[in-house]
This record gives sequence, structure tokens and C-alpha cells, in this order.
Amino acid sequence: MDESDEFVALRVSRRRMQVDEWVLVLSAEGLRSNVRGGPAGFVLEVAASDAMGAERALAAWQRENASAPRPSEPAPLDPASVRHALVVAGFLLALFAATGPAGRSDSAFGERASADAARILAGEAWRAVTALTLHADLGHVLGNAMAGALFLAAVFRAFGFGGGGALALAAGALGNLANAFVQAPSHATIGASTAVFGALGLLAGRALALRSTSLRGRPAWLPIGAALALLAMLGTEGQRVDLWAHGLGLAAGVVLGALASHLPARWFASHAFQAFAGASALAALAIAWALALRA
Repeated sequence: MDESDEFVALRVSRRRMQVDEWVLVLSAEGLRSNVRGGPAGFVLEVAASDAMGAERALAAWQRENASAPRPSEPAPLDPASVRHALVVAGFLLALFAATGPAGRSDSAFGERASADAARILAGEAWRAVTALTLHADLGHVLGNAMAGALFLAAVFRAFGFGGGGALALAAGALGNLANAFVQAPSHATIGASTAVFGALGLLAGRALALRSTSLRGRPAWLPIGAALALLAMLGTEGQRVDLWAHGLGLAAGVVLGALASHLPARWFASHAFQAFAGASALAALAIAWALALRA
């Protein structure tokens, strides 16, 4: 390109994302371009001597993308995801009715089953699971039940009821375990919020794993950025907030969601797999509580 070349308008779009895609296409061809705003939208400019080559490159790219099949959103693995998410929310409320407020110093359940960092590190790892089912008061459990229903409905659609439930429980438990290593020995936490942020992480991890590498796709880090934004909005407010537990639950969910998304799709589509995963999650809860009540 001659440095004396003037830039001329090549294409116009009201969508900045569309213009950015054109810029990427031209950059891949070694053609420089500018973008400026105008009354009709965003204007893509190129050097006059490059105009014909730039138009050919964009036309070829459009033909390629028009002929390539667009990925379709897979059918939900759990068509009753909302109902099942509400079942889980009801389960949390029922457990609260049975255990009562576990945030009080005289709570036997809080003493036996909270995610006490010193006791977890001493070998009582089951506390990382039981703590997810305890709440300090009615407001605490209602908030987690509502947020959990929102995110779990999407998790169940993506991973199925059994598979999604097992993954969310695992993410919450891993978050509590990791939290015990970074907190002071005297630290103790309760609440399903670590699993709620684990569910959010599962969705972000799945979106990251399935992100298309074509220019049509958005940046690969976008799901993680969205998850961190939600963590900042929802996971840092209130007196009982354990930011480390929320963040570590989110991180565990991202890893598990990405790994699960690379497993064969037929596994999650299998009724036997979903039943096994769901039964395993319930068994883990039952065993953890059995150990807590025997301690």
C-alpha cells in the first residue's frame, strides 16, 4: 500500500460487531483498515489501492460463512428443568425446617456440619458437603433457594437433572474444601451459595468449552467475564458473604463444566447415566450427613 493513498469507504453497518469482523478478515489478508462513525452507522475504510482486494476478501469470507452450517443449540437434556430446580429449592427449605437456623452458637447442626476450616483440614472433609445444606436464618435460605433455582434450571437444561445436580454439588463441595486451605483455622461457613456459584461456573465452563473459533463467535473469555461480573454483583454483598468460598466455588464450576462438556454427549443423553449421577449425588449427601451425625 502506498503511504500517499487516501482511505475510501468500503462498507457501512449499524452493528459495530459486524464491522469488527470485517476488520479481522482484512487484517488476516494483510490489509489495513479504519473504522469511523457516520450518520448511517459505522464506516469501514480502506486505502483506495486496496479497495478491490478488500472487497474480494470480504466477499469470499461471506461465501464461506454462508455455506458453513450454523451450529444449532442442542435440545435441553432436561425439559422439566424449571420444575426440577424448584424441587431443589424446596429441598433446601425442607432441610432448613429440619435443622433450624444453623448460624447460632447453640446450633447442634452448625457445630456438627458447618465447613469448619480446622476440622476439614483435620480429616472431616464431609463438612464441605453438609455445610451446603445449612443456613443461618430464613432470609439466608430463601436467597440461596431463589438464586439456586435460577442457575440450576440452566444447568439442568445443559447437563440433565442427575448430571447437573451432581456437578453442582461437586463444585460446591470443592469450593468449600479449597476455602478451608485459604482461610484461618477458626473460619467456618454454611450455606448453599458456594454451590450456587458453582452452578454459575458450570455454565461459564460449558460456554467456554463450546465457544466457536470462527470470526462469527464472540471472544472466548466472554463467559468467564460474565461469570466474574455476576460474582462481583451477587457474591460480595451482605454480612454473611464468604467471598473466597463464592469465588472458589465458581472456579471449581468452570473447571468441571469445561471438563464435562468434553465428555461424549451420549453419556449425558443416557437415562441410565442421569439416574446414576443423581443417585450418586444423593448418596454423597446421605453419607456426609451420616458421618456428621456420628461425629
